Amino acid sequence: MFDLAVIGGGVNGAGIARDAAGRGLSVLLVEQDDLASGTSSASTKLIHGGLWYLERYEFRLVREALAEREVLLRSAPHIIRPLRFVLPHHAGLRPWWELRLGLFLYDHLGGRRILPGTRSVDLRRDPVGEPLQSGYERAFEYSDCSVDDARLVVLCARDAAARGADIRTRTRCTAARRIDGSWRLTLQSGGGLQEIAARALVNAAGPWVSRVPNEAVGHHARSRVRLVKGSHIVVRCLYQHDRAYIFQNADGRICFAIPYQSDFTLIGTTDEDYSGDPADVASTAAEEAYLLAAVSEYFRQPVTSADIVWRYAGVRPLRDDGTSKAQDATRDYVLELEAPAGQPPLLTVFGGKITTFRRLAEAAMTRLAPFFPGLPRGWTAEAPLPGGDFAWDDVAALQVGLRSRYPFLTERTAFRLVHSYGTLATDVLGDARAAPDLGCGFGAELSEREVEWLCSTEWARTAADILWRRSKLGLRVTAGETARLSEWLAARVAIPRPARAGVV
Repeated sequence: MFDLAVIGGGVNGAGIARDAAGRGLSVLLVEQDDLASGTSSASTKLIHGGLWYLERYEFRLVREALAEREVLLRSAPHIIRPLRFVLPHHAGLRPWWELRLGLFLYDHLGGRRILPGTRSVDLRRDPVGEPLQSGYERAFEYSDCSVDDARLVVLCARDAAARGADIRTRTRCTAARRIDGSWRLTLQSGGGLQEIAARALVNAAGPWVSRVPNEAVGHHARSRVRLVKGSHIVVRCLYQHDRAYIFQNADGRICFAIPYQSDFTLIGTTDEDYSGDPADVASTAAEEAYLLAAVSEYFRQPVTSADIVWRYAGVRPLRDDGTSKAQDATRDYVLELEAPAGQPPLLTVFGGKITTFRRLAEAAMTRLAPFFPGLPRGWTAEAPLPGGDFAWDDVAALQVGLRSRYPFLTERTAFRLVHSYGTLATDVLGDARAAPDLGCGFGAELSEREVEWLCSTEWARTAADILWRRSKLGLRVTAGETARLSEWLAARVAIPRPARAGVV
């Protein structure tokens, strides 16, 4: 008997599991695939307030998201970094004064203390103007943060496990019924079935949120979900400085161009309604053409399809609020509680931004608190995620310390390890004294020891888990190296599941 069962291993499910476990509840999280294998690894990789949401008067959402930027930066400084955004003024679109007013609100709504405020930029003199066409003369520069979205999910799951949660990936909930005052869940993993009981159930299945009540619980969901697809492309680095760009488009949307993984530029996103299977979501040629045209209107050097090295897409599971355009549908989260008298509760999660996942988890626990008398108060605002127990501006010092302890590491590898594992990078490397001590390599300086660590502590099972979610080394390894990693994983006699108490 668990206190709480959570269906869905995305950022919302992992965040709720972490919060609940830290309050002393016994928690089970089940995910039908890998952690962050859906929407939570297909984001624009930003922790941001959502500047353009101000136009839709979503002040509560923007205020909450702005305040969360620095909370999350302090809790996970290894995977979250401050990032400055350049917003060129387009004379044919929003007027200069309107942008300035919006950025004034953006600077002051969220209680900013760490991140610097907005400044005006003369693109004719500032280096950030060099990649842009000569017609753009003025811009604003403001602050948000970047994030490794999939690692954020994994770290939440690790912290939940360290606090007693049972995390089960590749496990599908095939049935959920209310029996004798509790939920009875049938779980399928591999070829086996298991039944467990829980006092409360959270449906955080993301794009599959409607399928849980329809297929597992056995009744129709009260609200409809609206799936909105967002596609992204990654190209070789388009410029040399460390700032991102946010471009206005004539159709009212915005498009980002963001420094990514040192050698690349991430471009996104689109907003299109989606009606297919979320497992089959993929970018289309039309969406890619839209993104290429959007950034080419601003950059001096046009960006073409030949420049694309990777593309990905995901679907946002928003509650259908009846808006006519996908881009106008609210990104705010909605929690629906169903609790017939004397029956165990079902809490369903719609929408949400990766930026507000922690606040969503707190709100979820507030809704569930009446069913757990004496539940402790929230605690996550001041708690670092695994590997994040250092000052937000000490990342460079941590990297220097890692190279001092392991002098055989290249600067690039030390940078990657620190920005992936933080203070736990030494756990990954262990007692290695030279590169051969790390075992065989799989390309891009990915070692056998690191792969073993990811399998034993972070639920990694496949090459895709490691190359595209635990890291983004898929951008750097060859097809042959990927195949060798897959063969190595398949040859393992058994892949140990992390202990319930977690391996920290």
